[in-house]
Amino acid sequence: MKIIRETENLIVCIKPAGVLSTDEPGGMPSLVRDALGHPEAEIRTVHRLDRVVGGLMVLAKSKPAASLLSEQIMSRSFEKEYLAVIHGCPANEAGTFTDLLIRDRYERMTRVADCPGKGVQEAVLDFSVLQKTDDLSLVRICLGTGRTHQIRVQFSSRGMPIVGDKKYGFAEESCDIALWSFRLAFSEPFTGERMDFSLSPPNQYPWDEFHI
Repeated sequence: MKIIRETENLIVCIKPAGVLSTDEPGGMPSLVRDALGHPEAEIRTVHRLDRVVGGLMVLAKSKPAASLLSEQIMSRSFEKEYLAVIHGCPANEAGTFTDLLIRDRYERMTRVADCPGKGVQEAVLDFSVLQKTDDLSLVRICLGTGRTHQIRVQFSSRGMPIVGDKKYGFAEESCDIALWSFRLAFSEPFTGERMDFSLSPPNQYPWDEFHI
């Protein structure tokens, strides 16, 4: 776990794949406290990444900072971009996916809903195809909403599951999920300074099939 930037109010770091975003033993706030050498430090999760997903993540160092960052997420001034390698290729080089999603808490799965209803939430993302091979595509994704497993479900439901996604794709794939928190851009909650961070994914399959 590597810290990229620390201010008085927040920490930008690299979340390892396989680590929970939430504040519990072994979760990101706990790892950040260990990295800082302050086991009692106040570290708050502002946004979540799926456990299997790695990449850039920002955490707040106080309740007021967390609240102000959360307001940016709600107003969509907090930009979150991902890179993913998917099976197949979208029909268009760029576009928007809009779906209604519902969370099955018993099966811990998210599904596309046919119509509005209790627990149904709109999910929106923009995508662009950066590179293609014979059967894979590297896509850049900008989230408009932050639903649980949103990216994974929206691509899988269109027959283009993310490589390595054993829950919504192909269970037999042996590689890690090819979904990476690539870019975060937001305003420092108290100074207003615009902060913009980007980080390439690890140089391993299937990322190494492309020039990143």
